[in-house]
Amino acid sequence: MEYFVLVIFTLLILLAWISFSYYRLKTSLEERARTLHNRWRDQDLSLLQSQIEQQVDEKIRIWKIDEERNIRQDAIKRSKDVIHGKVTEHLIPFFPSFPWNPTDARFLGSPIDFIVFDGLSEGEVKEIILVEVKSGIRPTLTPRERSVERCIKRGSIDFTVLHHINQ
Repeated sequence: MEYFVLVIFTLLILLAWISFSYYRLKTSLEERARTLHNRWRDQDLSLLQSQIEQQVDEKIRIWKIDEERNIRQDAIKRSKDVIHGKVTEHLIPFFPSFPWNPTDARFLGSPIDFIVFDGLSEGEVKEIILVEVKSGIRPTLTPRERSVERCIKRGSIDFTVLHHINQ
């Protein structure tokens, strides 16, 4: 009987040792698997993040190139429009639609385009007309041009002779 108890006791110790070793090995394997999984996940995420950043950088680069081209084209178009407008302003008196004698017109450019001294070429000024040339579908006056228009309409116009003596 003593022998039987000794065998059972030995088997229990052996079973306890095997269970402990199994638990330790299982924990170690789970920890190692978790570490490997985390490393793989981090590498995969890092790779994906890098790929996404490259794609975003490429899309931004393409967008910048396209927008720069659009901005340049718009600037060129606006510049052409401004030059066309300036040339037209100078040539307007020679167009058939200009209702006054071109020799009676004096170009100012700013804040209005012309002063027409109607009748000056014939020796007698009948009327003085301030002319602003506009183009486009809906021409609008600038604030400065509007202020000139308001002065004229309310009669805030004067004539002064400035006499300067050289000494």
